[in-house]
Amino acid sequence: MDSLQNNQQPGRTNDRLALYQQQISPAPHTKDSDSDPIKKPTMAARDPITCHCLNTLSGTPAANLPVTLTLLSNTPTVLSGISFRAITNADGRVANWTPVDTGSSSVPAILAALPAADSKTNWSVRFDVGPWYEAQGIESFWPEVEVKFTVKGRGREGQEGWRHYHVPVLLGPWNYSTYRGS
Repeated sequence: MDSLQNNQQPGRTNDRLALYQQQISPAPHTKDSDSDPIKKPTMAARDPITCHCLNTLSGTPAANLPVTLTLLSNTPTVLSGISFRAITNADGRVANWTPVDTGSSSVPAILAALPAADSKTNWSVRFDVGPWYEAQGIESFWPEVEVKFTVKGRGREGQEGWRHYHVPVLLGPWNYSTYRGS
């Protein structure tokens, strides 16, 4: 009986890994979808800069966490200091940003206006963790966690120079870590 279970175990493990991969990976980008002459509007399309926050204290997504994205470098069309706000969804993710100032451009518009496909801009993403943990009755060492990074590229999804930048943060009341996601 034990040998039968052991022989089935690798298959079950591979099935689980495939399921996890399917859930965390974005939908595959196929050439056929690019050739579709009828493009449907994609209100839920993601911005070129996204983030994800997981609460390591509870092992769950950090839902309803206020996040600010700020352009730190000047571009030919926009001065630095432009900020965008969002609240993480139930999965702890931000896919789209809302300008703080109503007259500001969107993140894709700022990047689309860059002069070259390899243009670089510096950004920061700030997670307002102190008040978020405090609202849960948990003392946090961090009032906020800020990650600064460089974006290389311009344009809109599917155009030359377009790249996606994903900033995941693993967050606890006394520690955090981050990395370049996909």
